[in-house]
Amino acid sequence: MALPPEKVTELKQIIHDHLHRMDIHGKIREVLAETVKSDQGPAYQPLTEVDFLNALQRRGIIEDVMKNLPFHSTDRQTETEQGSPPRPAANKNVTSLGKTNIDPSRRYLYLQVLGGKAFLEHLQEPEPLPGQVCSTFTLYLHFRNQRFRSKPVPCACEPDLKEGFFLEIYKEGVGKGSTMADSTTMLSMCDPVHFVLIKTDTSSETTLVSSYFLDWRSVLCSLSGKTCIAVELMGVGSECKVPAGVLTVSLELYPPLTEALSSDIISTQQSLERQRTAERERLFLVYAKQWWREFLEIRPSHQSKLVKIFAQDENGINRPVCSYVRVLRAGRLLESPRQAARFVSLLAHERAPVVGGGDKQEQWCTLMAFLCRGKGDCEDHATLLCSLLLGFGLDAYVCVGTKHKGTPHTWVLTRGTDGSITFWESLTAHRYLHQAIDPDAPPLAPQPKPSSPYRTVGCVFNHHTFLANCQPSDSVVLCVFDFQNQSRWKAMSTEALKSVCAPGSTTSLPPLPSLGAPSLDAAAASNQLELEMRFLVSEQRKDLELATVWDDHLSYLLSSALSAYELERCTGVSCGNEEFQDAVRRAVPDGHTFKGFPIHFLHRNARRVFATCLRSPFCEEIVCCRGDHVRLAVRVRVFVYPENACAVWLMFACTYRSVL
Repeated sequence: MALPPEKVTELKQIIHDHLHRMDIHGKIREVLAETVKSDQGPAYQPLTEVDFLNALQRRGIIEDVMKNLPFHSTDRQTETEQGSPPRPAANKNVTSLGKTNIDPSRRYLYLQVLGGKAFLEHLQEPEPLPGQVCSTFTLYLHFRNQRFRSKPVPCACEPDLKEGFFLEIYKEGVGKGSTMADSTTMLSMCDPVHFVLIKTDTSSETTLVSSYFLDWRSVLCSLSGKTCIAVELMGVGSECKVPAGVLTVSLELYPPLTEALSSDIISTQQSLERQRTAERERLFLVYAKQWWREFLEIRPSHQSKLVKIFAQDENGINRPVCSYVRVLRAGRLLESPRQAARFVSLLAHERAPVVGGGDKQEQWCTLMAFLCRGKGDCEDHATLLCSLLLGFGLDAYVCVGTKHKGTPHTWVLTRGTDGSITFWESLTAHRYLHQAIDPDAPPLAPQPKPSSPYRTVGCVFNHHTFLANCQPSDSVVLCVFDFQNQSRWKAMSTEALKSVCAPGSTTSLPPLPSLGAPSLDAAAASNQLELEMRFLVSEQRKDLELATVWDDHLSYLLSSALSAYELERCTGVSCGNEEFQDAVRRAVPDGHTFKGFPIHFLHRNARRVFATCLRSPFCEEIVCCRGDHVRLAVRVRVFVYPENACAVWLMFACTYRSVL
């Protein structure tokens, strides 16, 4: 039976890797040299291919090649040919790594999760029945701009998290990415492997269980190039000192090092990195305290301003707020700043959970944890949007202040080259043009009306700038955003900020992940949700003893309206409604009435969507419509963005004969 092309390629890769490890070319050269030397003499004859193969066989080289090639059992082969997924191997050795299509001239770290234990919160979790929907764990990994995720597994005290990941270890610098990293180069790589464990419940709600940074360099001192460790995952937020569970992790270098490093060398390197980081952070703290004293000396009322220099991440670690912002380019995943704002607004807003009452929990998530969870607080949204706008070349800053009623809030500000100031609300993608009120203007002089919902601003910052508002009033409507004016804004030293916030400045800074391309099929997701909505509407009307007749043509016409709504959210420009209204007028028969109800969601849970829709009297009137010649229509459009963030637009409609 002929093998498919992908199997042929995989088999060639296995043989190539195996021959490379045996140094087959060197052995062939040795045999060839000996054979030619022994055959040269008075009765010299040209060396044939048969003579050369016989020489290889006498030396036992062919036997060594065939003996060590990895072959799978017949059962495994039959199982794969029948289309069933192969069973994951519990322990993969270096030889079996050749199955993966990898470059043998590059260095890889094979990280294998062998299972979890001691997740005591799920100690009483019952075994899920076949086909039963249950809560799941998903493990996400990030290492040097590479991102991976495991298959979801049922939540349990000992979750069956068994997955392998190939992490490429490459040299940084122009022209160095294609060369294999040696032990010295890898020793200097302080980039950790970032683990993020997410729990997804039965209603598709996600929870951040743990965020852990693994220093993988312990594998460099293993003679076999392989080590196994137990990783204790801690909780997040108020539970950051409470263990969440333990993962058993195997680390293996491929190809292995010819000479392992001493464990003393590795521990010394790690100790030096920690000392360097601690010294830089200590010096910055001394500087920040002095800067804050000078700020308070300007005006005593500055004590009450929201000037936030440090913020806690999900692991309870205090970091300068400037370190949460980086220049982030989305490649071809996002096309414009406004589309970036739309994407950020689709990530759900949820405050960090707290046990008990009191003020909200302080938690500025690392970008990786925020993206994996798919939701976060206003600070997470604002720092991500600012990073993306910086990537699009805008002069962007995060603002820390309050909204109406004095609620603490963060949003984004951009400055145009003409001096214009625009506020970006990261939770909604709304934009507001700021025009300051002149308090010294004559009483009858016209003043601009405040357009934004923001009340006060205490400070602004980005990846290399931190400015505190030292104007007499921190009211947004009176504020002048002239950052070069030192009498209005007190700046921190750029060099001091770079010492602790620039990429690579300290080992305590989490690496910046790139955005993940969407893996969701928008058309399939739209069709599935639309079918579920039709079923739920039919069941609702059946309970009311009403017949359900669907108008497929009208349902199709609703698509253009949903597309126009999403385009307006992205660009702020309304277009396409005229064509939709004209099409509906043509589709609705004379003497009939048309009613439509559009609504927007950030999730694809059909029952939650339908329950929310029925809370609106307009939607309930359509779904439960009674009358003569009633025809129903429903259309769903799912617009997919990076990280599988979804804008779900839904429209119910009905037509019926008007009876006087």
